[in-house]
Amino acid sequence: MGVVQVAEGSEPGARRGSIRAAVVALRPRQWSKNLLLFAGIVFAAKLGDGGRWLAAIAAFAAYCAASSAAYLVNDVRDRAADRAHPTKRERPIARGEVTPGVAVGLAAALVAGAFVVVGLLGSWAALFLAGFLALQAAYTLGLKHVVLLDVAAIATLFVLRAAAGAEAIDVRISLWLLACTALLALFLALAKRRSELVLVGAQLTPGRRVLEGYSVQLCERLLQGAAIATVLAYTAYTLTSRDSRAMAATIPFVVVGVSRYLHLVHHHDLGEEPENVLLRDRPLIAAIGAWVVVAAVLLATT
Repeated sequence: MGVVQVAEGSEPGARRGSIRAAVVALRPRQWSKNLLLFAGIVFAAKLGDGGRWLAAIAAFAAYCAASSAAYLVNDVRDRAADRAHPTKRERPIARGEVTPGVAVGLAAALVAGAFVVVGLLGSWAALFLAGFLALQAAYTLGLKHVVLLDVAAIATLFVLRAAAGAEAIDVRISLWLLACTALLALFLALAKRRSELVLVGAQLTPGRRVLEGYSVQLCERLLQGAAIATVLAYTAYTLTSRDSRAMAATIPFVVVGVSRYLHLVHHHDLGEEPENVLLRDRPLIAAIGAWVVVAAVLLATT
């Protein structure tokens, strides 16, 4: 079963109210990326620790605010190019539903709030957030236009999320798990680039000139390599885990999930909006759900 891609927001041409437009501009669908903040408490098998859950939830909220702030600044900077893009033209800032001044002011308020929250979690938590925002800024200002460095920056942002979550609750996180996170993020970013190439074709907009350095064939080769490396890194994690080597039983779910995503990218040209694919494709949701259930049982009982 395939997935139908839709632009964020309402139907083309339908005007959104100011509050709704502002909410859409925050890209709440993208907050799912910040669920990695809970990786530390899950994989450290601290699910029954209420104090750590509060810290993890606080970190999650802070990174959702920081991520939305980064999206707002990015959309202000790219608003002209977004208007020429098949789907990004529906973004509130590109459509003029949220003015640049309002967007920047909202971004500043979100960053300030995020630092207030992580400040309660300790100085290291604040440093992780500062690093996260610095890399987001570097990506917006230039890295997203550099071939391969753009996807490497995206992967690093995911690693920072996972590491920040572990720091927030004061637990150690496996280096293999961090490697798996980086490789999976790289996999998703390469799938996004491939889908953008197919969607935009030869009509490259100024904001997507990085696509000139990619080709569908290159992305497919790199995708296959990233998929294999992701599964191998996850396998290494399960076999070296100090908490539960029984987690090796979850490897098939990872293989199925990665393979299903590859199928959607190759045969349906999906991947430009990973959040839509991950939340709408039933076989993929089933694989992820099965992994969550089995992993939770294994980590809680072994």
